[in-house]
Amino acid sequence: MPEVAVNVDIDYVAPRHLAGGGDPAWITVPLHRACGWSYGHDPLMPRVLLSSPDQKALLRLEPDPDGRWWTLQHAPAPDRPAWFASFDARTPVEMIAAFTDVLTDPTADQGDNWDPQEPLLTAGWSPAYSHHRLASPDGTVRVEADEATGAWWVDTALRDFRTLLWQAHFSEHTPPHLITAFTAALTDPRPVPRTAGPSSLPTRNPDLITLSHREVPAQQVAGALEERVRSLAARRSGPPATSTHPPQRPQTERHRLR
Repeated sequence: MPEVAVNVDIDYVAPRHLAGGGDPAWITVPLHRACGWSYGHDPLMPRVLLSSPDQKALLRLEPDPDGRWWTLQHAPAPDRPAWFASFDARTPVEMIAAFTDVLTDPTADQGDNWDPQEPLLTAGWSPAYSHHRLASPDGTVRVEADEATGAWWVDTALRDFRTLLWQAHFSEHTPPHLITAFTAALTDPRPVPRTAGPSSLPTRNPDLITLSHREVPAQQVAGALEERVRSLAARRSGPPATSTHPPQRPQTERHRLR
């Protein structure tokens, strides 16, 4: 008998910061297969540990209802003290992946002249309460920098910010080109796919999100991850994919958060 094609129900959600966490494999599988990160796990604990080939970076995925799900810790380097980044469960994997993609890119511009606010300002974000905080046009995201330490926070909530949907935190000394990669992904207008169904979304408010339902061949869904792995692996021997870099900084002068 001919093989029957299997379809998967996909919801494409925009803006992506209200799409929920997504599939962790979008981050963990490429780190292991394309970037050479080794993994360890405790069969009695629901967590994943991935360490970089040079043993300087450790990514921990640990489901914790009262804390961060994702934590990336980086050891000190000759030119930079130790730093860490953390992400809550509902932080979209596409944004975390943008961060780790640039972290593992051997050709990334690692200079300190990156400004994480540039993608936000280009996308029409505006100051909220102070020049050290920017708010998204829909009012559901705030990005704030600590002028004294250089730490950054990204907070997402539906109303009044009394209950956060998710938070990302970049500690003091986090390389600014990595934070810029995250803010660029945060402002990317393209919808992201989710397979868990609309009931898993933080909100279905049509004033806040656009939801498009589609049936997609399961092979196409699996193929997207495989293509991502191939693209990232190719960076070792050829030019990096353009999507792994933050956008180029505009030439015009802008007011800086810090």
